[in-house]
Amino acid sequence: MRLLGILLAFLFISHPAIAQDLPLLTINGPNGQEEYSVKLQIFLLMTALAFLPAMLLMVTSFTRIIIVLGILRQAMGLQQSPPNRVLIGIALTLSLFIMRPVIYDIYDHAVIPYQQGEMTMFEAAKVGEKPLRQFMLQQTRETDLEQILRIADEPAPDSVDDLDFLIVMPAFILSELKTAFQIGFMLFIPFLIIDMVVASVLMAMGMMMLSPLIISLPFKLMVFVMVDGWSMTVGTLSASFG
Repeated sequence: MRLLGILLAFLFISHPAIAQDLPLLTINGPNGQEEYSVKLQIFLLMTALAFLPAMLLMVTSFTRIIIVLGILRQAMGLQQSPPNRVLIGIALTLSLFIMRPVIYDIYDHAVIPYQQGEMTMFEAAKVGEKPLRQFMLQQTRETDLEQILRIADEPAPDSVDDLDFLIVMPAFILSELKTAFQIGFMLFIPFLIIDMVVASVLMAMGMMMLSPLIISLPFKLMVFVMVDGWSMTVGTLSASFG
């Protein structure tokens, strides 16, 4: 994807006739709308795409979901099934589903007015930050916010709306990590019990040379399928976001 983006950038730069009708970014100046040069537009676009994966991890539900799915795979004793790409695809799909109200809110109140020229880019970014900030603060613990404020050596503001966005992000990540490991611990317990039962039975039968993981894996898969484990996991993750 990066190689494709670079090739497209060189294509637009080397063919001005193609790039003439490509107003990707505009600014609302005192004399009306003014367009950036095509090279600057491509540079800003490629920079934004480079930061997109980091923003996906820092401000959405993706982190919690992918950690829980990874712990679940480890608890079942499966090393490469489902593969990492499948887990990332599931986490991305669930993240889009959970973040759907926030995305719609940003699109309706920030993207559309900006496209219609009713606000500048900075005003649209400020408006679009509010629903994202609200989502992040709903999932952030007060203790994590206090910890980040102590690290930053900043006083606590009178309202959470006065918090700097760069303060909210690390506190949100800390809360997401803690919540993800709590959910993963609850998912780990049933599989741990199955491993202990199988190991005890093998010890009682004198089959100490046989690995308990080989015997317990089919039972864990059977139990997980019988209780509709994927639906329960997805339901638990969705409910954890309120």
